[in-house]
Order: sequence, then structure tokens, then C-alpha cells
Amino acid sequence: MADGLQAYCRECAAAYYRQRQEAKEKKVREKVSVPLGHKRCPQCEEVKPHADWQRNRTASDGWASYCRACRAVRDRESHLKRRYGLTSVERDALVVSQGGVCCICLAALPEHVDHCHETGRVRGVLCFSCNAALGQFKDRPDVMRRAAAYVEGIAWKPTLVAPGVYQLPS
Repeated sequence: MADGLQAYCRECAAAYYRQRQEAKEKKVREKVSVPLGHKRCPQCEEVKPHADWQRNRTASDGWASYCRACRAVRDRESHLKRRYGLTSVERDALVVSQGGVCCICLAALPEHVDHCHETGRVRGVLCFSCNAALGQFKDRPDVMRRAAAYVEGIAWKPTLVAPGVYQLPS
């Protein structure tokens, strides 16, 4: 209005909005009273203290949209979808198909999705140590074979054949 005020009070405007949204068969979130120093998470629908939230300077209230726990789940889901094209259900199905253990060491709980860096194809789910080892070997089978032979006790020291000429064991 010209005087800077709205034609309807806040409660009447909210009731009208709710009525219009319900007529369109859209879900309208119920207004929940939140005590000072707390915020309601839209995902878990719990009211939590500000200590359970991350700061966000761009938000109007200065806090993130979702609590830390829900945000961690959402970020993990987003990462799996964006990076590997997998949902958490598909990832869990991979773990079950592996028998619930890492494909390489057959002992540890698999937590990390392994993929080919050239093609992007998902190979399986590995434990942290096995995934890190593949990364250190840069997915090179020849290097992994030499490492396995070294661990098995086969000497990989080059033999001096002539001055400046070394022969690698075959």
C-alpha cells in the first residue's frame, strides 16, 4: 500500500497462502515455534541448537540450511551421484555383491568407491588402505606386480653386468 503496510495481517496472509497451495494440491510446511538459539532442520524435522549447525554468512540467519548430520548425508549422496553416477543404494548393492568386504584384502569394511581414472568406470568398493595403495601405484599393473614380487621375497635389485650396464631380473 502507499503507507508501506500490507492489506492483510501476517496471520491472514499466511492462511490465504496455505489455502491457495492446498487448492493446488501442494504440501505446505507447518509453522513450528523454535526457541531462541535453535533452528529446525527441514530434512530430519528436528529442532536443534545452533551448535549442531554450520555457519553460512550468505544465509539470512547466518546458519546453514541443514544440520551437520543431515548435511553430511546430503553431501555424501551428492558426491556419489556427481562423481560416480551412483546412488547410495547402488553403492550398498556393490558392497553386498562383494560379500561385505574389500575386493583386494578380503578383510576390511569397504567404504571407498574405486574407479578407473581413464574411463571413469566403477570397479568396486575398497577399504581405505587398498584404495590408497592403488592410487599410489597410479593404477599401473606392472608396478603392482613388481611390488607383489618384492613382498614375496623375489629380489628386484638390478645386477651389474658391465660398467654402467645393469640387468633387471625377469
